[in-house]
Amino acid sequence: MDDNLLWVYEQRCLMAVAALQKNCFEAVYCKSREEACRNIIDEARKARTIGFGGSMTVRELQLEPDLEQTGAELLQHNKPGLSAEEKLNIRRQQLTCDLFLTGSNAVTLNGQLVNIDGVGNRVGAMMFGPKQVIVVVGRNKIVEDVHAALKRIKEIAAPANARRLDLKLPCAVTGQCSECNSPDRICRATVILDRKPSQANIRVLIINDDLGY
Repeated sequence: MDDNLLWVYEQRCLMAVAALQKNCFEAVYCKSREEACRNIIDEARKARTIGFGGSMTVRELQLEPDLEQTGAELLQHNKPGLSAEEKLNIRRQQLTCDLFLTGSNAVTLNGQLVNIDGVGNRVGAMMFGPKQVIVVVGRNKIVEDVHAALKRIKEIAAPANARRLDLKLPCAVTGQCSECNSPDRICRATVILDRKPSQANIRVLIINDDLGY
């Protein structure tokens, strides 16, 4: 990427970091994926259990081999071959794990984390339960405000996730949100963290790279 454009993105990332810090989040700017991975691995060495929110951003970092070497138990509800009951049990365990790794659908330049969930395990664990939460965010998730965040989720993140999960949803066909009433609907719980919840330990890593949906 052109150095001048990279600098522009860096300034935007730094603005998001500063806004998050004002809202009591621990926020860190990472110049690269590798820098973010080092931050996560250092924290993972302290953990006995590590939960995953199902984030494409976290998956793209390809952390699993390094995390396995820490000796921690990896709580992944998306592993192939699991029954519905096993997936649900793992999601419940994630709520009290030592380290919870997730992404965010959007981060505003006002320092808010904006997410929409279908099950609620991801947003639930982000707010309360795990000893440490690390939210990994690519520069493509940074938006101006909550309105722009919700627009981004409905127009980009939700349709992409619906197709990834092979769900029979209108947005998986048209790419457009129709505020459907489908039993498979994944837009069920909208959570806006205006500030860090008082009893949560949340670190947000803002990476100067495009990651996830």
